[in-house]
Amino acid sequence: MPDTLFYLLIIFALAALAGVVFEEKTHVSKAKITLFFGTISWMLLIAFAPAGPERDGVLHGLTENITEIAGLWLFLIAAMTFVAYLNKKGLIENLVYLVLPRRISERGLLFVTGTFCFLFSSLADNITATLVSVALVLSLKLDRVRTIKFATLCVFAVNSGGVALITGDVTTLMIFLAGKVDISSLLLLSIPAFAAVMFLATVLSIGMTGEVQIQSHQTDLRKVDLAIAGVFMVTILSTISGNMLFQIPPVLTFLTGLSIMFLVARFFNEDNDNDPILEYIRTIEFETLLFFLGILLLVGMLKEIQVLDALPQVYETIPVAAANFLMGIVSATIDNVPLTAALLKSGLAMSPAEWMGLTYAVGVGGSLLVIGSAAGIVAMSKVPGLTFSAYMRYTPLLLAAYSLGFAGVYAINQLIQI
Repeated sequence: MPDTLFYLLIIFALAALAGVVFEEKTHVSKAKITLFFGTISWMLLIAFAPAGPERDGVLHGLTENITEIAGLWLFLIAAMTFVAYLNKKGLIENLVYLVLPRRISERGLLFVTGTFCFLFSSLADNITATLVSVALVLSLKLDRVRTIKFATLCVFAVNSGGVALITGDVTTLMIFLAGKVDISSLLLLSIPAFAAVMFLATVLSIGMTGEVQIQSHQTDLRKVDLAIAGVFMVTILSTISGNMLFQIPPVLTFLTGLSIMFLVARFFNEDNDNDPILEYIRTIEFETLLFFLGILLLVGMLKEIQVLDALPQVYETIPVAAANFLMGIVSATIDNVPLTAALLKSGLAMSPAEWMGLTYAVGVGGSLLVIGSAAGIVAMSKVPGLTFSAYMRYTPLLLAAYSLGFAGVYAINQLIQI
């Protein structure tokens, strides 16, 4: 490969990263930027590869890259379609107001909010969980300072809740699909992750003395909505148990669940011209999926030109636990999806316990800055006054909570190894 092409591809990758970081300034969607640079990079790589074994090798690398992306895409489409339906029908909103009392102290509400965000994000994707959580916070009509406090907790809790289940966080799903961790080990991450959320809620609640009046917005639910909610829960449980017992790929289980959802809707005569069930596939966040596509194409390209070979050197310089902790902090400035993909593609060799530490780090570390995760970006776009600088005031507290959670993961791993 010509040196000029090598450096051009590096520039493309850096330009895509800059597009992600400065999306709020350029007003150009990060999905459009990454998809453009990801596709054009592979086209140039193939076009300039000499015909024969070298070009065949590049084409083989692209095929592997596309196959991995396809598995991730299909899983996310199935999971996000479920959530899109349940959210549109008001079941999620009803569930929220069902558990909330009419009146509650601000401190108590902070803990309830953190717990809800944590649990909900384990089942739904981070974007949907953040949208629902932020809508709840805004409905409380709190003052600006308290609203930003609640939103900050939401971002951290949503990212923390997603790390323990493959349905909750893309990076967790990526690490799992790469065969680095198993589901039973991942579930252990929920203990230190939830402890970190409660620690942050405790610190943020200092000085809060007021009460909040909750105005219910419950809607009537139909049998079909409850039935599809049941199918969703059974699908999640089947995904976990099926993989643990029979190594059934999660994407296959979720696609099966999605097909059952379609059949249930037909059985209840819900699938009609006025509200076709297949239309809910179109309502999911395809911009997020296209962003993942572009990023993973770029990371695959970087692997192909052997740029990622330098990443394991960080782990050779400092202890693995320290390197994982550092990667979590780095993920606050570099989106955790490309960072995780890069680490997976680099050929990094770690034990399952060490991969668990990295799973927590890249899943939660993005919470340190508002631009470091999809949850933060969504919250910033929805909450008035939640700017980069306003969020950064809480970065020291977020770093303390992140450190506590990471220490908990490390302690659990040490106990398992004894």
